[in-house]
This record gives sequence, C-alpha cells and structure tokens, in this order.
Amino acid sequence: MAGNRDRFSTFSTATRLKQLGERTAAHVYRSQSRRQVRRSRLTGRAALLVLVLCTLVVALAYPMRQYVSQRSEIAEQQRAAATARDRMERLRDEKARWQDDAYAEQQARRHLHFLRPGEIGYIMSDPGAQPPEPHRTGQAGSDRPWYSNVWDGVDKADRPGD
Repeated sequence: MAGNRDRFSTFSTATRLKQLGERTAAHVYRSQSRRQVRRSRLTGRAALLVLVLCTLVVALAYPMRQYVSQRSEIAEQQRAAATARDRMERLRDEKARWQDDAYAEQQARRHLHFLRPGEIGYIMSDPGAQPPEPHRTGQAGSDRPWYSNVWDGVDKADRPGD
C-alpha cells in the first residue's frame, strides 16, 4: 500500500487533474448518451402521439362543423316557429274579435264611414294636407257612386293597353 501512495505521489498535480477530467468527461458522455437514447424514444412516441392527435382532429373536424351548423339551424328554426306561434295567436285573437258584431260594426264605421239610419256623418279635411292626385279618366271619383269606380277599375284591368 505504501507503494501505491508513492506511485500516486509521484504523479504531478497536472497529471491527476488530467485523469480526473478524463473520468469526468467519460461520465458526462455516458450520461448524455443515455439521455439522448431516452430523448430519441420519447421523441418517437411524441411524434406518434402528435400524428394520432392530428388524425383525430382531421377525422372529427367535418362532423363537428356539421354539428355546429345544424345546431345553429335548429335554433333559427325554433325562433321562426316561435314567431309563427305568436303571429297565429294574434290572428286567432283578431278572428275572435271579428266574430263579435259590435267590433265588425265599429271597423265598418271607422274605415268605410258607414252610418246608421238617421245619423249625420261629417268628414273633416286637413287644410295643410296635399291635394289628391287627379284620376286618369278625368272624372272625379267623388262625384260618382263607389260601385261605378269599382266597375271602372275592373274594366281597366281587363284592357291590355292601359
């Protein structure tokens, strides 16, 4: 043993540092090569995983797009159905009102200026209103009975030139 100590003591510090550096370098090289082997296996697995995920995304992209578009179409159809239901309710209410004779009479008096026998009707004109457009026939429609105006309209509709 003493001979070994003498042998180590005969080496210079530079030689010892050189051997220590070589051993450290060999140790680092071995650990790096192990890491590289591990990384290469992990990288292959990661590439396969990425490939599988990309395939799934591509495979599911079209069905998902169809699903989303169909959901929006369903929502739009539900809104249209709700609007139609509301309109139908309003029309049912209006139909029920028209079944009442008093409402029908009220509307006839209001829009058609109907009067009961013995009543006097007045029509007020607005002095600031635009004058009515002249009729094409040259005759004023207010001088004639209403059925004459209607019949003239039917005659005009039958003539192809007018």
